[in-house]
Amino acid sequence: MLHEFLHANRDAITALARNLGASGRSGSSTDEERKRGVPLFINQLVESLRTSGSFNVAIGEGARMHGAELHRSGSTYTQIVRDYGNVCQAITRLAQETNAPITADEFHTLNRCLDEAIAGAVTECARLRERSLDEEGRARVGAVAGAFGNPLGAALLAYEVLRTGAVGIGGSTGTELGRNLRRVATLIERTMAEVLLDAGKMSTARVSISELVEELEIGAFSEAHARSLVLSVAPLERGVEVDVDRRLLTVAVDTLLQNAFAFSRPKGHVALNISRSTACVSIEVEDECGGLPAGRLEELSRALAGQGVGRAALGPGLTISRRCIEAMGGQTLVRDKPGVGCAFTIELPRPAPSAGTRQ
Repeated sequence: MLHEFLHANRDAITALARNLGASGRSGSSTDEERKRGVPLFINQLVESLRTSGSFNVAIGEGARMHGAELHRSGSTYTQIVRDYGNVCQAITRLAQETNAPITADEFHTLNRCLDEAIAGAVTECARLRERSLDEEGRARVGAVAGAFGNPLGAALLAYEVLRTGAVGIGGSTGTELGRNLRRVATLIERTMAEVLLDAGKMSTARVSISELVEELEIGAFSEAHARSLVLSVAPLERGVEVDVDRRLLTVAVDTLLQNAFAFSRPKGHVALNISRSTACVSIEVEDECGGLPAGRLEELSRALAGQGVGRAALGPGLTISRRCIEAMGGQTLVRDKPGVGCAFTIELPRPAPSAGTRQ
């Protein structure tokens, strides 16, 4: 049985994987991380194989820890993939040398675990790299370049892994490719919105809220599923319209959804609700972040109202979202749901009714 072989030869596999890694890199800045990460991954492989793959949650958690350690050491995405590839190569080589049998099912589980580990480590490393860029307060151009580089680099890396045929497009690596391509698209739209706002150029037209939400739903449901979240969209009444720049409103709503996905607890619920009154249309996004810390509601409310609190309080995404809504004559509000989450609401003025039009 493969799991027995792994358990009995853990030290030999670790040493061989480390030697394979040493031959493909310069320096030894990540030796300590490899010493911890490789044995941990092998232990989780043993348990996953022993229990027919039911230990993948632990593999994902271990991969995130390993990705965080490699981020601190400055490793690249390519190095992360090589680390796990070296483990797989070491297992295969040692099994061949000792004539240890590997069944087709065991080899499939091994590849699936490798897929989960690569996706988890790359995702965590990319997330921490993005956060560090924001915390360091880099120049605007540098921050934009870094923001594009992270998801684009992760997408290219996932493509390279898929191209080898070692894992299937339907696994975690394929999901990671799709997520990062969507992130690139989102960043492009946000950047374009910021350019339009800075230039003072808008293209205002009558927009159907139901049609706009239906377009957003496609990517939003995919992102929610990838994050193990539930997204619900309330039934939308046809004929509710606003006079806005369609691109700016799409960016503003999508930003609220992406924030809700990012901060909601695993297996949490995100809701998108639309309501209207005589004067305005409200677009609300509720999350399950657990509620806001003390003082945060007041800080966010002041920042969304533009009362002397800027980018640091909102973050780049919400700052652009607020600017989009303000440019179209609307406002963004926030309310806390203690112990559950919070809700951000976009309020936009309704156009004056024409003769015979119901409000």
